[in-house]
Amino acid sequence: MQRFFQRFLDSIAGVGRWAVLVVQTLIAFFRRPPSFSLVLDQLYQIGVLSVPVVAITGFSTGLVLAAQSFYQLGDKGLSGATGLFVGKSMLTEIGPVLTAFMVTGRVGSSMCAVLGTMRVTEQIDALKSMAINPLGYLVAPRFIGGITMLPLLTLFSAAMGIFGGYLISVYYFGLTPQGYFDPIPIHVEPFDIWVGIIKAFFFGILIATISCYKGMSTKGGAAGVGRATTNSVVICYSFILIVNFLLTVSLNVFHTTLKESLL
Repeated sequence: MQRFFQRFLDSIAGVGRWAVLVVQTLIAFFRRPPSFSLVLDQLYQIGVLSVPVVAITGFSTGLVLAAQSFYQLGDKGLSGATGLFVGKSMLTEIGPVLTAFMVTGRVGSSMCAVLGTMRVTEQIDALKSMAINPLGYLVAPRFIGGITMLPLLTLFSAAMGIFGGYLISVYYFGLTPQGYFDPIPIHVEPFDIWVGIIKAFFFGILIATISCYKGMSTKGGAAGVGRATTNSVVICYSFILIVNFLLTVSLNVFHTTLKESLL
């Protein structure tokens, strides 16, 4: 019991240290923004190099969603809702979460491993000795890359999912293109698109900052780098799921309240 209580306290302290790192990174960014070349490199690493895995994930998810929609709803005369079901799901829930998972596995783990290696080999201490702020030089470009590219990757994943659902609905199940696409602009609101973008923005913050925090706090040589990388991925996945639920509830409550106030 005492060990469990100590781990709980360590977790709370870790959340506090992570929050301090986020604040210090923002301060370092506004005091002295990182060079454009560093930011551009992270945009490429996080965004461009993630396009293939995000495309495959979104496309295959759209195929599965459309197939399940036909199998579950076709005999009830609701096959015409397939496009709407795929579009809503990819834009608001599945697209943002799966994209964040893929980016965490491909990019977040790499961030943690790189910074962890720099920590155990004292390269970060060397930066400090040269009067270079490690947060502004190492963390801030990754932070900017995360919050910039995650929303774009999420929209791309949603588009690939809708396209995949279209292919299997039209060319395998025999639904007309009009029957697939026509309900989407009628029932998919701008709010649904903004939900996906806002979620992806927060997921980008979580992935970049948690991965960098675990990397910057690595101890124990090569074995410590491995443990930190594994922990960063698990923590990112857990927080993505928790934050996704909180954002889903809060955004929909806000949207409902706003609509009622305008009536």
